[in-house]
Amino acid sequence: MKQKIATIALIVKDYDEAISFYTQKLGFKVLEDTTLGPDKRWVLITPPKSDGATLLLAKATTQEEIRCIGNQAGGRVFLFLHTDDFWRDHKHMSENGVVFKEEPRQEAYGTVAMFKDLYGNLWDLIEPKS
Repeated sequence: MKQKIATIALIVKDYDEAISFYTQKLGFKVLEDTTLGPDKRWVLITPPKSDGATLLLAKATTQEEIRCIGNQAGGRVFLFLHTDDFWRDHKHMSENGVVFKEEPRQEAYGTVAMFKDLYGNLWDLIEPKS
């Protein structure tokens, strides 16, 4: 049996501000933006040229969901964005206002630096060693 993780839900405060952050600051693209009701949309985004999992921007509607915005992993790194050119993407993101929590560093697995998304979720930008 073949399986894969296809989509990860990312709780957001507002669809349009999240789309703006991910497309303008990280260079992601919108794959789908379908209205499902008065306050609900199916918004799928992905990094450019990706064939991996997509992110579903899921607008928080309950108090519990609202409390989780920006802290989906309890303060740990939540998502890992792989790149084929760390320095290109680090420069682009920095120039577009993405906040990096640390200086880039070399690890056994590659070049990495932690950054925050617009809500405070932590990500690692990683160029894996070949």
